[in-house]
Amino acid sequence: MALLRRLQTPIILSLILIGIGIYGSLSGRVIERVIIELFINLMLVIALQMFMGNSGIVSFAHVGFMGIGAFTSILLTIPPEMKGRALRELYPVLQPLQAGFLPALLVAGIVTAIIAAIISYPLMRLSGSASVIATFALLVIIHVILKNWTQVTNGPRAVFGVETVTSLPMVAGAAIALVFGAVLFKDSNLGLKLLASREDEKAASSIGINIVQVRWIAFIISAFVAGIAGALYAHFLGQFGADQFYLAETFLVLSMLIIGGSASVSGATVGVIVVTLLTEAFRQVEASVNIAQALPFQISGAAPLLVSIIMILMLILRPDGIVGGRELRIIPPATSTD
Repeated sequence: MALLRRLQTPIILSLILIGIGIYGSLSGRVIERVIIELFINLMLVIALQMFMGNSGIVSFAHVGFMGIGAFTSILLTIPPEMKGRALRELYPVLQPLQAGFLPALLVAGIVTAIIAAIISYPLMRLSGSASVIATFALLVIIHVILKNWTQVTNGPRAVFGVETVTSLPMVAGAAIALVFGAVLFKDSNLGLKLLASREDEKAASSIGINIVQVRWIAFIISAFVAGIAGALYAHFLGQFGADQFYLAETFLVLSMLIIGGSASVSGATVGVIVVTLLTEAFRQVEASVNIAQALPFQISGAAPLLVSIIMILMLILRPDGIVGGRELRIIPPATSTD
């Protein structure tokens, strides 16, 4: 019974995600691509929830880590004969590098985690507005490097020739595995220490918790997941540039987490589903209005505007998100009399 109580949340969420995946596979190509992007966003949002939701520290940097994972993977998967055209100024030492898709995913996650480990340790000492500003500055730094390091990322130009091997079953399986991992992480020794530091830093320190180290390890783990999500995204798009891992994606990911509820994996999952549905619905309405010429002018950008309004209303009326910081359960939590 104890094991079932522990696993009921990821099982419930997995059944929901399986249903979404089946719907995507039975629909047309357009819907399938929307569902694939939903699962990739879910991986990034859960990666952010593992750190931000359990530590209480807001991070803007995870989309930047997603970009690092994306560019790392393509350096390994683009055939050497194609690299000369896709990455014209690539360092000669990187030209012959070649690996399969799955090894490239793993390397992308590891490289991203190593970079996060090197640059993030001092940032883990910060809290509140200072940490928000620092992680936003980190996102800007990563973006500037990705956009100007021509020898590795092709600079401001888009990279093309990336093999589009990311499929719906692949991302659905990865997202479901991550849901289980995130729930188990939250209940692990490290996760509980992180939650304790979120609730009361002084009390956590007084019982021997090394808050900086705990945050740092969690940040590295979440960066690893973000790197893998970036690699999957790169091999879904086939052609992309550094700008796709910057402010627009950062806003989308944060809105998903805030609307659903950052304190739980269930909230992160529900937020991704709800925001994706709303965004696609708003886009359809916008397209219909423009085609019908119902207004004397063309409208554009309505989807992010309306999502922004919903996020502001959620912060005012229900700051804990739709799920309210709770995990989806059928069997109630154990009590002292069990």
